[in-house]
Amino acid sequence: MSSETATATAPANPFGGAIPILRVESLRAALHYYVESLGFNIVWEHKELFACVSRQQCRIFLSQGDQGNTGGWVWIGVADASTLEAEYRASGAKIRHRPTNYPWAFEMQVEDPDGNVLRFGSDPKADEPYGDWLDENGRLWPSKPDA
Repeated sequence: MSSETATATAPANPFGGAIPILRVESLRAALHYYVESLGFNIVWEHKELFACVSRQQCRIFLSQGDQGNTGGWVWIGVADASTLEAEYRASGAKIRHRPTNYPWAFEMQVEDPDGNVLRFGSDPKADEPYGDWLDENGRLWPSKPDA
């Protein structure tokens, strides 16, 4: 069966949404940051080693000392990245890169205490030029004007 045919009919085994798992060194410290600085709620915890946090429809698993490496990246769609930046500045969140316009989104980067990066993006702004990209090493990649 071709993939075209498979997607044209209802799936026999529907998928749910993906939930990223971020490795943290201290679940206690991570939960404190996600709740107090980023406005998430604790959904559940398991043996003080694994937890789920959420904010509206967004869920993230936090795993103490297991499941991957620190420094993971997650993209999260939001209604307005500018409003979220103001909220996060007031709460003391670590804003790694202020909201910047890109072809795919108006997006900012927020870093947690373990170096995991949350990219929060809203619709791109039609009236603003594209900005420079901040990569994982903290290096800016200049935007290129549309050809």
